[in-house]
Amino acid sequence: MENKKINVYLAGDSTVQTYDSSRAPQAGWGQCIADYFTDDVQFFNHAIGGRSSKTFITEGRLEKIGQEIKEGDYLFIQMGHNDSTKSRPERYTEPYEDYKEYLRQYIKVARERMAIPILITPVGRLHYVRGEFLADFGDYCNAMKEVADEEDVLLIDLMKTSIQYFTTIGYEEVHRFFMISVNGADCIHFTEKGANEMARLVSEGIKALNIELSHFVK
Repeated sequence: MENKKINVYLAGDSTVQTYDSSRAPQAGWGQCIADYFTDDVQFFNHAIGGRSSKTFITEGRLEKIGQEIKEGDYLFIQMGHNDSTKSRPERYTEPYEDYKEYLRQYIKVARERMAIPILITPVGRLHYVRGEFLADFGDYCNAMKEVADEEDVLLIDLMKTSIQYFTTIGYEEVHRFFMISVNGADCIHFTEKGANEMARLVSEGIKALNIELSHFVK
C-alpha cells in the first residue's frame, strides 16, 4: 500500500519564508522544516516578508492557500512580527482586537476545507539585555494563545521555546543564528544555521502535540 502523503501549508512572515540562493546565508525556518520530517510530508511555504496577519489576507495569500488546501492537510500560522508596526497602519493590528479576528480567518479557511490549523507564536529575536534574552510581542503571543483556547486550536509556543533555547546555549552561539553575524545590524532574520535550529524547534513542538503529524517527525 502506498504511504499517505501529508501536505503542510505555511502562512508567515520573513522569519518563515524561503529565500533563493542569492540571499544566502539569510534563511527562514520554513525552507528547512522538511529536513526534520519524513518524506511522507510535503511543505508548501507561502510565507513572505513584511506581511502581518492582516496584509497576508488582504493581498489574497490566505485565499490562495484556501484554493489548494484539502482534507487532512495542515496549516501552520506564524503571525505577529509585523502586526505590531504602528507606523505602518496598513499592516498594524491591535493584538486583542483585529489580530485575533484575523487569526480566526486562517482557522476558518482551514476548517472549512477539513484541514488542521496550528497556531505558532512569533519566533524570538536577538533581544539581549543585561545578560538576558527577552521575549518580544508579548501581547500578540498572549492574544494568539487566547484564540487557541477559544477556538480549540493546537498551538506551538515558539517564542517560549526559542528564548529558552537561546538562554541554554548563550549569546555567542545565538549571535550566529542571526544575520547580525553577517551584516552587523540585523537581529531579526536568521542565517541558515539559525533557520535550521528554529525548524528543529517547530518539529519538536509538533512531536509534543502527539497528533498524526507527530509520527512523521524524524
